[in-house]
Amino acid sequence: MTDPLQAYSASQLAFYDFMFTRFFRRHMRALRVPGWGMPEVPPGVPLVVFASHPSWWDGVAFMLLSRRLFPERRMFIPMEAVALARYRFMRRLGVFGVDTASPRGAAAFLRTARQVLAPERNDMLWMNAPGRFADPRERPVPIAPGLTRLAELAPEACFVPLALEYPFWTERKAEMLAAFGPPLHGGALQAMPREARARALAMALAEAMDRLAEEAIRREPARFRVVEQGKEGMGGIYDRWRQLRARMAGRRFDPRHEARD
Repeated sequence: MTDPLQAYSASQLAFYDFMFTRFFRRHMRALRVPGWGMPEVPPGVPLVVFASHPSWWDGVAFMLLSRRLFPERRMFIPMEAVALARYRFMRRLGVFGVDTASPRGAAAFLRTARQVLAPERNDMLWMNAPGRFADPRERPVPIAPGLTRLAELAPEACFVPLALEYPFWTERKAEMLAAFGPPLHGGALQAMPREARARALAMALAEAMDRLAEEAIRREPARFRVVEQGKEGMGGIYDRWRQLRARMAGRRFDPRHEARD
């Protein structure tokens, strides 16, 4: 198996960050993080971000959030080996394959995770906590066994829950909402029996998910920090006509559906 730390390419990552950002702006309205949901991570410690997994968009969210909120750290992401075979370019972005169907695959994941989370490194491991797609309303939140084991390998690490949602509000495009919960210390998790550790991880993630769901229901953009802005409005001929009308009337054109012409 290719060593993900050796395969990582900063130049490739910068290129695909540009491509992912363009794709996001075309298809999403905005990436928003509520004020309480910004990450609070002590410097100089290994970092594990364990996220909910509601959508295909989660990979794009990982790229945008990691590059904008943790620019000084390299991100590594485990991915089902069969799926990664269809997206080989991702190996250059820190994504590494995991064979979840075999004990050897699980052992390989833990070896790579131990490398990434070594105390002398400034890297971070991001992973979808359930290990599968899971509706954000599913309770208890499923936790993959590999995540539960990580505290045994990296008690110095900081474990940060990340809630993700993609609701539609007033515009044609969906919102990408993200919120980080309070970090859990690896040493405290390591001291717990595995079942209790899994419950602690699930509860921390569920709390962030529940709080983010409340924000999604409120539909108040002012409560969020915009991390990345997408294009507003309907686009196409209809918006060009609206823009022309606004210009003829001497008004500033606002493409949003909620704006008044």
